[in-house]
Amino acid sequence: MLETKDILETIHMIQDQCLDVRTITMGISLLDCAGSDTRVVADRIYDKICRYARDLVKTGEDIEAEYGIPIINKRISVTPISLLLASCGGDPVTLALALQRAANTVGVNFIGGYSALVQKGFAPGELELIRSIPEALSRTENICASVNVGSTKAGINMDAVAMMGQIVRQCSELTQDRECIGAAKLVVLCNAPDDNPFMAGAFHGVGEGDCVINVGVSGPGVVRAALAKCPDCSISEIADVVKRTAFKITRMGQLVGTQASQRLGVPFGIVDLSLAPTPAVGDSVAHILEEMGLESCGACGTTAALALLNDAVKKGGVMASSRVGGLSGAFIPVSEDAGMIAAAQCGSLSIEKLEAMTAVCSVGLDMIIIPGDTPAEVISAMIADEAAIGMVNSKTTAVRVIPAIGKKEGEQLNFGGLLGYGPVMKVSTFSPARFIARGGQIPAPMQSLKN
Repeated sequence: MLETKDILETIHMIQDQCLDVRTITMGISLLDCAGSDTRVVADRIYDKICRYARDLVKTGEDIEAEYGIPIINKRISVTPISLLLASCGGDPVTLALALQRAANTVGVNFIGGYSALVQKGFAPGELELIRSIPEALSRTENICASVNVGSTKAGINMDAVAMMGQIVRQCSELTQDRECIGAAKLVVLCNAPDDNPFMAGAFHGVGEGDCVINVGVSGPGVVRAALAKCPDCSISEIADVVKRTAFKITRMGQLVGTQASQRLGVPFGIVDLSLAPTPAVGDSVAHILEEMGLESCGACGTTAALALLNDAVKKGGVMASSRVGGLSGAFIPVSEDAGMIAAAQCGSLSIEKLEAMTAVCSVGLDMIIIPGDTPAEVISAMIADEAAIGMVNSKTTAVRVIPAIGKKEGEQLNFGGLLGYGPVMKVSTFSPARFIARGGQIPAPMQSLKN
């Protein structure tokens, strides 16, 4: 039974500690839109998205008004478009433009799923889709792309890794006049989850139902405020505080997901209980780590503190919902986190330290701005390193880096909104070109032999 103090506590979290539901994401299967004519398929995609999601934004706004819970984004994820391209051929960008038309019509912030799953090789349609990503993202505003290049079961497709370094650079080059935003809408993954509600890696997995509602919660500011009340706690006590706070945050996500599911007549999928930061003051994962006792995020001990945080968030969240999925834990996107931005600017946080942190966080090297003259093979090597961490540790890892074309270390890009801003970070200039050029497949590790 809800007590008055619980209601007041939630109101305080929303008003003063940046608590929100980061996204309601409707997952839509497009498998029944397949056909032999690209334009026919494009029309089917547009029609189905508009039919299923016509009330998504309004429903989110109604729940916001009724419960006083901010819902920052209303999004859609769809079946990886490369699967449809296998049957229809033609220009993949035609399908991207159909997704953009649908986004405009239903009013969502993003549609994810301009994607390909190539961890073990390239099936029909996948090479064509990957090569089209720079043009597709430069010609659309609300479309996000992802490519899964590895998994614990399959190993790492190094031919895809080599290609994606070039694609990331091309995305930045084609959108140089818009702060290189194209690369900010593209993520390269290992062990991509089928039910992730967060962009840019969201797509609707082939094992999912025809349509589901997934919810992504947030709340770094709430966790930091809770820790600030116990400055002399032991590490064990800190873990307990985070667990109890994550429980409260996840209950709010469960409520929103249940309500959206009922009102839209769509099955409830999962709550992703990740702490997703923003550039706003008081909404930072880095500041949580500093509240634990670090002088600055990136100091020695940062990886251990993040491991504690990630584990405690998951343990608290799973007690609050039986529908936990997606990524779940803590995100460390540099440009989207005020504390990460400050740490990068003062020099305490480097890409090398961020890579170490990705071994224990929810995702990987996320929203990191790198010098505009960074060679494609260096970007590919960053992708390979992250994919190796994910493959060996049986976890999701990702790379979303933005080459700042025409800018050097210490300068800045500003994307605005939730994508934030950040400094151009130093990247090692030693060349991995010969390694990347070898191609082939990094075999799956021993952990894959579990059957």
